[in-house]
Amino acid sequence: MGGDMAEVDWLNIRAFMERVASLGAYRESLQQYLVDKMMLVAPNLTELMGQNIGAKLISKAGSLTNLAKAPASTIQILGAEKALFRALKKRKGNTPKYGLIFHSTFIQRAAKEHRGKISRYLANKAALACRIDCFMDTPPAVFGEKLREQVEARLNFFDTGNKPPSNMAAMAEALEQYQKILRKRSKRQREANAAAEGNKEDAVTEEAP
Repeated sequence: MGGDMAEVDWLNIRAFMERVASLGAYRESLQQYLVDKMMLVAPNLTELMGQNIGAKLISKAGSLTNLAKAPASTIQILGAEKALFRALKKRKGNTPKYGLIFHSTFIQRAAKEHRGKISRYLANKAALACRIDCFMDTPPAVFGEKLREQVEARLNFFDTGNKPPSNMAAMAEALEQYQKILRKRSKRQREANAAAEGNKEDAVTEEAP
């Protein structure tokens, strides 16, 4: 069955395989670049939504500042503008409950009857994460971690009925962790400054006659 393969056929197959492998490697490097960039620009939004959805939200809004200024209701349907305007124009039918955030694992894991509630809750937490990332100097990802835990607790509440912790308690824990991080940063900075001063004194001593 079939026919013999000529040398040119093997060359084309080998070139195609190398091309596919190089594209796969490029995709992995590009994905890692996106992770690093998002953790630098918006660590809390990335921790909450993931780097892919977070980057799409920022791109759709135009910038992190624009996204931070947007209300949670806008973030909830960001990416579903056409469906929204179509529903408003027809003056009948339901307006969309979610846009880009629909691809979040939280909404995908939620029961169908709870997806609207989870999307509102998730958009609210995303709005908080954006504002922290935008208006705080060098924000750590601890706030995003606590926000993610809150969404997880809300999902669990719909399944089991266990009341989730309050937002005030979660943010108090995040602030405590943030203060610990600041103290560690301050300690490392003092140690670095002391080491620099010591090196400078050693250099002056060596130059002295």
